[in-house]
Amino acid sequence: MQKFIISRLQIVFVVFFFFFFSFDSMAQAQRVTREQLKDTVLPSFSAYRDNYFITGAPLQNEISKTTADAKYQISFKQLITRHVLPFQTQLFLTYTQKSFWNIYEFSSPFQDVNFNPGIGLASGIYNRNDELMGIAEFKLEHESNGREGEASRSWNSLNLVYNARLNNRTVLSVRGWLPFSYSDNRDLMDYIGYGELNLSYDLAPKWNLEVAARKGAQWDWKGNLRSRLFYRISKSTNQHLMLEWYVGNAESLIDYHEYENMIRIGYAIKSPDLNLLRGKKNKPISD
Repeated sequence: MQKFIISRLQIVFVVFFFFFFSFDSMAQAQRVTREQLKDTVLPSFSAYRDNYFITGAPLQNEISKTTADAKYQISFKQLITRHVLPFQTQLFLTYTQKSFWNIYEFSSPFQDVNFNPGIGLASGIYNRNDELMGIAEFKLEHESNGREGEASRSWNSLNLVYNARLNNRTVLSVRGWLPFSYSDNRDLMDYIGYGELNLSYDLAPKWNLEVAARKGAQWDWKGNLRSRLFYRISKSTNQHLMLEWYVGNAESLIDYHEYENMIRIGYAIKSPDLNLLRGKKNKPISD
């Protein structure tokens, strides 16, 4: 328990360090305006969350064929229409699938596969000068592992997400959810809570650090902290090398009660959508 608390506090320190440091260059930030955003054409089909394939081993247990594994995620977004709906929103569909693969064991079985479809509305948030300050999303999501009986895990939620630009290097994402229909795992909120904070900071032209935190609903240490260090392979691509350190509960639905301390490395493709908040206009893409 002591090692667990120390690890969490170390990463929390990193979060607050980058949060306060991010205000140093607020005056130099150049925001995308409402008119410029109209000229920036996002693809109808694009990455939504990080797409990656990483492999690694635990830090709290002996490394073996049964404790080392691979984790990969596929995530995409489909824009249903480019027409602006009421309140200047756009409708979109998302799908994310996260898999935990015991690749080093005999026959390489999958430990768990989590399916996460959703539908939502998104809108830009502007200041008095019509400069883009953030991107808000309202979503309905379902997440489950597709199993029956005692191994079944599922829940539904209404999500409100706000991605806020702190400066041209830093984006803070706040996500809150109202859960419902999770009778298969009634204590799930004790481990994942009701929200998540994610801070993304560009360390250098090719380096990016992300730290995400969730706190369980009870007055204890349940929850998780995840840090990711990205290295972009080249300036003309969104392909990255990724190092991930995960500490806490609920990394997968099947074992959400279990405490994990895993470090993994591999390949990742990041979504370009939040580049708009850093003052970078995405290249037009024809449909």
